[in-house]
Amino acid sequence: MKDRHESGFFLCYTFPMPHIRPSWDEYFMSIAELVGTRATCDRGRSGCIIVRNKQILVTGYVGSPVGFPHCDEVGHEMHKVIDDDGTESRHCVRTVHAEQNAIAQAAKLGVPIDGGTLYCHMTPCYTCAKIIINAGIKKVIAAKDYHQRKKSKEAFETSGVQFVLVSGEVEKYDQQ
Repeated sequence: MKDRHESGFFLCYTFPMPHIRPSWDEYFMSIAELVGTRATCDRGRSGCIIVRNKQILVTGYVGSPVGFPHCDEVGHEMHKVIDDDGTESRHCVRTVHAEQNAIAQAAKLGVPIDGGTLYCHMTPCYTCAKIIINAGIKKVIAAKDYHQRKKSKEAFETSGVQFVLVSGEVEKYDQQ
């Protein structure tokens, strides 16, 4: 049922439905996904949050360094990479990854993240995995998998960082 308010907007009436409260992981993952909507590269609109004791400490999203042009404005800066298995993939290197931006934000603001949990859109790349480990993050929860995930998962296992993958779906990119 809808009525038009004097402002011109429609007022929506809903019938009572039972409220289902999300788990903490669902809650934080949904916030990480929302943070990703600020990303400035359409190949990877990923977001990340770092949490400790059920409190959000910092956020980060895929974006160019401060003052640099964004992919959304000037296009991608693509590089070809030959992977360990001999396959070629293409990566945009104009931007900083969401995980790196969240950790940099913590450092910039003096926010300790040691012992925290990191929520992210996909399995972090190998470089991000190493930074996450050295930052003292103890748990990583990713919504999707990343096509070059093997070394990241091995690094987490070796270092004792708990890794949780919510979905087995692998993130796909244009020009991958």
